[in-house]
Formats: sequence, C-alpha cells, structure tokens
Amino acid sequence: MVDEWTIGRLLSWTADFLGQHGSDSPRLEAEVLLAHARNCPRIELYTRFDEPADDQLRDDYRALVRRRADGAPVAYLVGHREFYSLDFRVTPDVLIPRPETETLVLALLDLVKGIADNSRRIALADVGTGSGVIGITAACRTPQIAPVTLIDISPAALEVARENAQRLGVTERVELIESDLFEAVAPQRTFDIVASNPPYVTTDELAALHRDVGRYEPEQALAGGASGTDVIERLIPQAAQRLTAGGTLLLEISPMLQQRVETLVAAEKRLEHQSTIKDLAGLPRVVVARRP
Repeated sequence: MVDEWTIGRLLSWTADFLGQHGSDSPRLEAEVLLAHARNCPRIELYTRFDEPADDQLRDDYRALVRRRADGAPVAYLVGHREFYSLDFRVTPDVLIPRPETETLVLALLDLVKGIADNSRRIALADVGTGSGVIGITAACRTPQIAPVTLIDISPAALEVARENAQRLGVTERVELIESDLFEAVAPQRTFDIVASNPPYVTTDELAALHRDVGRYEPEQALAGGASGTDVIERLIPQAAQRLTAGGTLLLEISPMLQQRVETLVAAEKRLEHQSTIKDLAGLPRVVVARRP
C-alpha cells in the first residue's frame, strides 16, 4: 500500500527537496508555502500533521514548490512579508523587506522619542519607498510622524505602498509622490526627517547576486552603479536642501560603502555627520547626518 500524503509527510518531503535546491531554511519555507496553499495560519499546520492532503492541495502546493526550487522568492510566491511585526504586501515591483532595514526604522523611532515636544508633528520623507516599509512602519508606531511622504520613481511600487498604507490603517497620514528622488516634489516642501534605503549594489555585485535576488527583484531598486553610490551622490545634496534646520538624514548603506558615503556627507556643507549605526550583525548599516 502506498503511504498516504498527509500534511506532515508533505512538509518533510518538501523540506528535503528545497534543501537539495539551495534553500537556507527549507523547513520554514515548506511550512510557509503549504500554509499559503491551504489558506491557513502556519501554526495550524502543527495540529494537522496526520490530516490527509487532497489532490487539489497537493497540486497547488506542488506548483509553489517548483517555482521556489527554480529560485522564486517565497515572499513573492505568497505575496507578503513581515517587517517590524507588521505584515506588508510585496510583489516583484518592490524589494523584499529585509531585517537590515529595521536598523534604520529603529534609529528613526529613537530620533522621534528624543524630541522633547511630543505634541509637535514631524514631517517624514521616505525616498525610494518601494513597498513603504520605512514610512508606513514609522506612521504605525507613532502618531507624532505626520505627514509621511512616500516617494518612488516607480508607479507600480507606489501602488504597492498605497495598498500597504490602506491595509495598515494609515492612509490619512500618508501621501504618495511619483518622483526621481525629490525632482517632482514641490520646491517649497521641507521635512524634519529624510529616510532612505537607496539602491547601493555595485555593478559587479549585481552580476554576482544570488538568483533569488538577481532574477526576481527589481534591478532599478538595487543598482547603484559602478561605485554603488550613483543614487546616493544625488540624494545627499537633495536631502540637505529639503531638510528643516535641525533636520536629520537617515541613509541605509552597504557596509562596504561606509567610508565613501561618510566622505560624501562630509563634503556636503549643509550637513554634519552624526554617527554610523551598526546592524545586529555588527556591520555599519545606517549613516546619520544632521542639518545644523
């Protein structure tokens, strides 16, 4: 008699299969994909190991697993990703949120906590917003940040950000602007905080990226040119121009670009380099600069 395909057996087989195809966390990915195919919370699978999996579920699951084995990121397959304990919709039009960016969000929220007048509204620009994780998370975590201006050159990315603002209940405090950095933002607009996770992958690094990233995530959101700082070099002076007196620039970087980015900040006479914050891995991740 052929063994029956149960939830538990499906997970075990898939974890082995994904592990053989290069997954770093095959069991977790197997569970996330099966929960998505089954339309249930992942934790529910743990009480259903002995439950038979019907033909339709196996067909749906098999299609997802095949795409994952071919390199498609799990977040794109299931359509969402957790960031800072919030659930964000993601599509191939936006980068998949990464834990390193939480370092920037933490710095942003700490900055807001340090402002003595907690009744004052703080204007935030999230430049190159993608799915909106920086600006929308900030809006969700403190009512003091308003308005939140989400800026991106990609109209498709802005639609994803718009949906995330709606699903997380901050639409009334968020505005979206299609713009190459600040070019299409009204010239009189200024901000207390400018935050950005800009493209900073060098041309050589881009060619060598793992297939999960290089083949599936939007190149426009990754490519920083030969030096990795093509966008950053344009953003720093534009951000300096748009900051209020005493305003702060928070810039996510590649650890390999620390010295170059700090040099670029130092060369901008309207800014003072405050610090460079390390991420949980101990790597330099966020450059903080202030307009005196």
